[in-house]
Amino acid sequence: MHKEFDPRGQTVNSRFYCEVLRRLRDKVRSHHPQLWREQTWLLHHDNALAHTAVLTQQFLAANKIPTHRTNDLAPCDFLFPKMKLKLKGRRFDTIEDIQAETHKVLDTLTEKNFQDAFKKWRRRWDQCLRAGGNYFEGDGGQ
Repeated sequence: MHKEFDPRGQTVNSRFYCEVLRRLRDKVRSHHPQLWREQTWLLHHDNALAHTAVLTQQFLAANKIPTHRTNDLAPCDFLFPKMKLKLKGRRFDTIEDIQAETHKVLDTLTEKNFQDAFKKWRRRWDQCLRAGGNYFEGDGGQ
């Protein structure tokens, strides 16, 4: 998992996002060379402006980073509730304290947590397909 915080006051624009992607690319290359060589990994992100910008698309293409983009279907959306539960009701004195504790929580996530998140993501994806891409509420999706 690649995780980092935006520097305070930093706007997440395409230039900044490309720098994040550069660090992610380097991490995949060094930690998972086989996935990189075989292009069997996939970057899944949403349709935020920084993700869809021409500069970002050019970077992804030039670096042959396989991507998949959807609205409201990022797998991390299924991990955030677990994070919220562990941080709920706690008070922090500084942003650095929040970041440190968030890193701790992320580091406690297990392989099963990720597998469960991807199963939920897959169910949600199937619901979107059944709905023909149309909006639906909750997990009903039919």
